[in-house]
Amino acid sequence: MKSTRRELLTASAAATAAACSSLSVRPKFQAGLSPWPLCMDTATIRPQPLLKKIEVAAAAGFDAIEPWDGELRDYEQAGGSLVELGERIRDAGLFVPSVIGLWDAIPATQEAWEAQLPHTRERLRMISAVGSAQAQVIPGPGRTQAEFDRLWVAERYHELLEIGINDYDVVPGLVFVEFLAGCKRLSQAMDIAIQSQHPEARVIPDVFHMHIGGSGFEGLGHMDGDAIAIFQFNDAPASPQMSELKDSDRVFPGDGILPLERCLRDLRDIGYERCISLELYNPSYWERDPLSVAKEGREKTLAVIERALA
Repeated sequence: MKSTRRELLTASAAATAAACSSLSVRPKFQAGLSPWPLCMDTATIRPQPLLKKIEVAAAAGFDAIEPWDGELRDYEQAGGSLVELGERIRDAGLFVPSVIGLWDAIPATQEAWEAQLPHTRERLRMISAVGSAQAQVIPGPGRTQAEFDRLWVAERYHELLEIGINDYDVVPGLVFVEFLAGCKRLSQAMDIAIQSQHPEARVIPDVFHMHIGGSGFEGLGHMDGDAIAIFQFNDAPASPQMSELKDSDRVFPGDGILPLERCLRDLRDIGYERCISLELYNPSYWERDPLSVAKEGREKTLAVIERALA
């Protein structure tokens, strides 16, 4: 039977999409098991000192490590060099894709913004010194949604991007978190990023906060992969109920109820290429041997990736 022009166009489009998809998922990391580098957020084994966390992340087989600004500050105040720390991380076979974070970086008023900016710059200095390409921006809490002016935040975010990129060679990415009224959902963070009118604007999804903040999981597929700075990975248990979940309830990927495979397929399809970062705050994991926790987290993350891309 003769094919119609519509059928031929549809088949051609499907073939093109499949070819593009196969290119974007080409495994390049974890001995060919993952199209994304795997990162360990240092909160996953929080009680350990920073040098121990680096040792554990490398021994567990991660590609990268995501420290917190307080750890960098403590290391420097104890007499350490952050530049040398960055070299030590790279010598261990790791890199730093992002640092948490630029706390209270976008407060509610011009006066508060100007007062906070020296602290933000100090954090950017440390983040740059350790060799991180990105920093996480946490807008100031303590506002109701009605008080959270997203246009004001977007304008300040534009300024932060200019400061970070031009002065420190660091790209600030915007966090959305359940406790940030006005910026607790993916859609709200993307609105701020778009309104910032900056080509390097990026957001930082965390599947746990997508869940408890009411973002849902449909939005990822409508994004461009380059608009995501880093993807925070974990899982949420079925109990307690969503309204009662706290960060301490996070569990290993695949041990909970979140649609992680769907999220990863969406990331593949939109061309996301940066890190998948294991981020857990579970006190029961902190009581265990840190290397066993890191290894289990990596293995379970890879298992979810394998199921998602099968």
